[in-house]
Amino acid sequence: MGTSTIAGVVRATCSAIWMRLKASVLPHPTRQQWLDIAQGFLERAQFPNCIGALDGKHIRVKKPPNSGSQYYNYKQFFSVVLLALADTNYRFIIVDIGSYGSTADARIFRASRMGRWLQSNQLDVPQPANLPGSTGPPAPYVVVGDEGFALSSQLMRPFPRRGLDAKRRTFNYRLSRARRFVECAFGIFTHKWRVFLSPIQLAPQNVNVAIKACVVLHNYVRTYKATPDEDAQVESLPSGSDTIQLG
Repeated sequence: MGTSTIAGVVRATCSAIWMRLKASVLPHPTRQQWLDIAQGFLERAQFPNCIGALDGKHIRVKKPPNSGSQYYNYKQFFSVVLLALADTNYRFIIVDIGSYGSTADARIFRASRMGRWLQSNQLDVPQPANLPGSTGPPAPYVVVGDEGFALSSQLMRPFPRRGLDAKRRTFNYRLSRARRFVECAFGIFTHKWRVFLSPIQLAPQNVNVAIKACVVLHNYVRTYKATPDEDAQVESLPSGSDTIQLG
């Protein structure tokens, strides 16, 4: 078969995988599902009222023709960005795919449907609730991100690293533990679908289709096929690692 025929088959197959699996493994969360996600972060990261860990992953691509520096990122390679919110089972909850590699995660988040839905309370997020053991005012449910994101009532980021007292160091440590789940999710994703270990030789629109297919396949595997040994290997990695080696 010719190259164009094979490319058409791959594109059609990836599109079919996305359309077939999206509703079952990447649905819009209900209020009860948000509460279940928050319970997972409380139990596994000791971070209450957290409904997801947010981060961006640069997917290497071949430089698109006539694209200038749009796809050239701060890591000095060409990429598109997979921005994802992940839970404590390393599943993706909501994703934004295909932004230019030169665009900062915070800017992508602000412009994405995910960011707009969160800011306008369109995601059926639970109402603020008291923190465990607290008698203070109810605290909102939030997502956690790194210092590249802007602080808001829906997103928590770490305190600046200079001049931290004990309470702020503890907060940053807990937030780092919660945020680690999305970093590990990206590590699993990259090494399970090894097409992402080298630059993808496709046009940007076809790269996005391939990423979509791998996102729903990742969630399918995490939901139905994940093994305790694999989870234990992931959890033993140091915080911040995105080079996860699976058997």
